Amino acid sequence: MLREPQSPAPDPAALALGALGWVLGDEDRAGRLLALTGLTADSLRAGLADPAVLGAVLDFLASHERDLVAAAEHLGIEPAELMAARERL
Repeated sequence: MLREPQSPAPDPAALALGALGWVLGDEDRAGRLLALTGLTADSLRAGLADPAVLGAVLDFLASHERDLVAAAEHLGIEPAELMAARERL
């Protein structure tokens, strides 16, 4: 029996950027991200291609399960996929 090939894992940076967009969509949540990660708006903008900065976004979501679930739902994926992306960054 032939099986359909597994689709490749989503790009972890793309998932993190999508999650960041979701976080920034709410002013209170965005403020909490900056406060808890120590990032500034400028360092966040400058680090959009930096795996450490993108990882900090996913770590932020991982520490708030309700946000993690909501972000994953917004992106149309399972929360575990965001955490797997964190591991791959």
